[in-house]
Amino acid sequence: MPEVLNRMKMKNFCLLLFSFFLLDTAFAQYKDIRARAEKEFDNKNYSQAAYYFDQLATGKLTGQKRIPFYSHGNTSKDNISSEHLYICYQLAESYRLYQDYGKAEKWYDTVVSNRDAAAYPLAKLWYGVCLRANQRFDEAIMQLQQFTSGYKGERTYNELAAKEITTCYFAKQQYIASLPVEIKKMPAPWNVDGGNYALTRNGADFWFTSTRDNNQNLNHIYFANNSANPLMLSFAGNEQVKDMHYSTPSYDALHKRMYLAGWYKDGGKIVASIYCTTQGDNGWSALQKLNNIVNADGSNAIQPFVTADGKHLFFASDRVGGEGGFDIWSSNLDADGNPTDAVNAGKTVNTSDDDEAPFYDQKSKRLVYSSKGFTGLGGFDFFESYNREGQWSAPHNLGYPANSSKDDLYYFADPDNDHQFYFSSDRESECCLNLFTLRYRSMTIAGNLSDCDSSKSISGVKVSLLDSISGRPVGVTTTGASGNYSFTTAAIPAYKLVFEKTGYFTKSVFLALSARKDTLLTVNSCLKGYVVEKPIAIKNILYDFDKATLRPESVKALDDIVGIMNDNPAIKIELSSHTDSIGSGVYNLELSQNRAQSCVDYIISKGISKERITAKGYGKTRPLVPNSFPDGRDNPGNRQLNRRTEFTVLRKK
Repeated sequence: MPEVLNRMKMKNFCLLLFSFFLLDTAFAQYKDIRARAEKEFDNKNYSQAAYYFDQLATGKLTGQKRIPFYSHGNTSKDNISSEHLYICYQLAESYRLYQDYGKAEKWYDTVVSNRDAAAYPLAKLWYGVCLRANQRFDEAIMQLQQFTSGYKGERTYNELAAKEITTCYFAKQQYIASLPVEIKKMPAPWNVDGGNYALTRNGADFWFTSTRDNNQNLNHIYFANNSANPLMLSFAGNEQVKDMHYSTPSYDALHKRMYLAGWYKDGGKIVASIYCTTQGDNGWSALQKLNNIVNADGSNAIQPFVTADGKHLFFASDRVGGEGGFDIWSSNLDADGNPTDAVNAGKTVNTSDDDEAPFYDQKSKRLVYSSKGFTGLGGFDFFESYNREGQWSAPHNLGYPANSSKDDLYYFADPDNDHQFYFSSDRESECCLNLFTLRYRSMTIAGNLSDCDSSKSISGVKVSLLDSISGRPVGVTTTGASGNYSFTTAAIPAYKLVFEKTGYFTKSVFLALSARKDTLLTVNSCLKGYVVEKPIAIKNILYDFDKATLRPESVKALDDIVGIMNDNPAIKIELSSHTDSIGSGVYNLELSQNRAQSCVDYIISKGISKERITAKGYGKTRPLVPNSFPDGRDNPGNRQLNRRTEFTVLRKK
């Protein structure tokens, strides 16, 4: 019996020793994987970091879902839980920074739901960001509001949360008010596994950037023809740099000179510059790094775009002298393609955040670029700005579906189709940019024009259709005997119709096409005729009894006058007020003058120059009809007609 007990004790002891051995082995393996994960994270290799942290969080390598109990130390259950929570947070961070917001959302949810979530105060912020990127806007708003109400740390994070909340509300509105467009993800061989982005085109020839065909995820430039598979371009001149990336090609009009970005990693730091190469009989020349006018010391220059005439280069840089992050810059190029200066696009275009990937159309003077700094749908959004006499217009968001809740970059207008452009987005990817086309569907804008007084159709009216954002003319036509007009055009966000005919006030009508599903828009309108120095009655101008104060219901009629003066900047008018015969002449002159001045003051408050409008009170000196019947009795109906407000075109420049 004692011998049996001794054998049992020995067996249990061996099992215990074997268990300790397994635990020590598991713990050693855990420490090794953890060290690799931390190293990759510190080096900003977030995809690889996520791979290792995922092994630790799920136990795929160690066979343990939590840190293995370490027999040689005092590892409590709380410590084990704290370690696992840290791993979950780092895994979420890795996925977010790798821009895999779907997987990041799951692990942030694990963290914020934990009883010890307070140890990671930024988790709710990043959880909200991921929910926004995944188009779960209401849930994102809730998490972000909870974050802002409880976070007492750096103001920068509260500002970011407030911006993200604004983004969510803007995105909700945009997703409802979408345009009739057609978006297609380009098929293979354009899009394959990995990143595919920054496409440019000339005829049937395409150039773009991709990470295909290599195990190092290096970016290379590819050339393709409509009928051929993409071929990787090779460049000489940087053989001394290991693992060099090449991207974002841009060509001059003859496609003989190419500008591109080249970069490499130096530890955890990105070193990026812009290069140039020329095409000869033997292929592309060795890469030449542009001078330090563009490639400023200690900074990065990326995403070159050369204008069609080869005389100007737009690019993005984080150099000193910008607004913050990457800014849009431009340079003039000499005859050899070398930059002679570098000019920041300024605070109208650039923000304290990143502004990147410029595209510039010389004909329309239109700049399209991607920014994180303005209110948008999330990530990088497309914005457009127009150069008017050396000044950039306020950037306009291209809206949904050109923009998405993720990153949208590298706009390139189709040279053969004014209604289509190419772009890059990760909207349908867990990690990487892919190539897309967007085509604005055709729509018809038509209507009939008539005389406001007679209701008869008007012929000979010049009808102009303009892009209301840029002011660019889209089409011009003239009405026939029926008074009808019609345009067939692209369903862009907003248009303006302008109606012009001698003897009539010019009239503008703004058209917002958002949220329209049909492709026919009917706009019927009437034009008001006028004769210089002939008064025109303004209806519905009302005052309190014996006062010059305008009633609220009078504003609509005066707003119509403001519209006429805005549409007809060459006219100058007199606005006059008239009374009936009740009261003395002096009193009525003063009252009518004050009433006319009230109207003029309101119109001036809406931005009309005081030099273009005059107030005049005529009292009872200019009745339209007699104030009494022929037998001398009072005629209240006629007196009401005489109490009126009029405007008269005094002259037209």
